Amino acid sequence: MEITASMVKELRERTGSGMMDCKRALIETKGDIEAAIDYLRQQGLSAAAKKAGRIAAEGIVDSYIHMGGRIGVLIEVNCETDFVAKTEQFRTFVRDMAMQVAASKPEYVSRDEVPADVIQREREVYRAAALNEGKPERIVDKIVDGRLEKFFKEVCLLEQPFIRDPDRSVELVLKETIAQLGENISIRRFTRYEMGEGLAKRQDDFADEVMAQINK
Repeated sequence: MEITASMVKELRERTGSGMMDCKRALIETKGDIEAAIDYLRQQGLSAAAKKAGRIAAEGIVDSYIHMGGRIGVLIEVNCETDFVAKTEQFRTFVRDMAMQVAASKPEYVSRDEVPADVIQREREVYRAAALNEGKPERIVDKIVDGRLEKFFKEVCLLEQPFIRDPDRSVELVLKETIAQLGENISIRRFTRYEMGEGLAKRQDDFADEVMAQINK
């Protein structure tokens, strides 16, 4: 099948990959655009893995405010050069990650950051719950492992479904961005604020102190 300039242009617009990479992908997939997109993703992930060990000391700290000031996020994302940090694609990625944190409330960037005692506590809870549900002892460990994987997908940013495309994980979007920009990119840290969060507990503590004074 003939690979036309319009086909290359369409693939480039949909993936952000270079013209020669797009043409090569179309040749490999005999002009199938969707298959070419998958091909580029596979190649991109391989390229991203090679860049993962490179130092990323540049980047930006960005903020996102949602719901009229009720939710706020600060996030730091690093890259290798100031040039990439200033690109629109990098800044769009950082803004998307800030929105992801605001919407999905992750607690950690990756599962490597989850403390061992937190994982152990979750395991114990899932195990007790499975036994209380009457699950056979021989399959309890598999059930616990499955529920722990679900826990990681809820609390770890990289493992969450991407809010703009739930069929892709945040980690996949990160790796695709690395491949497209040609630099290692690292989501270093974030903080999420929600207006009034934790106040109810402090109000209760204050009420307890007042009642204690009254009952003296």
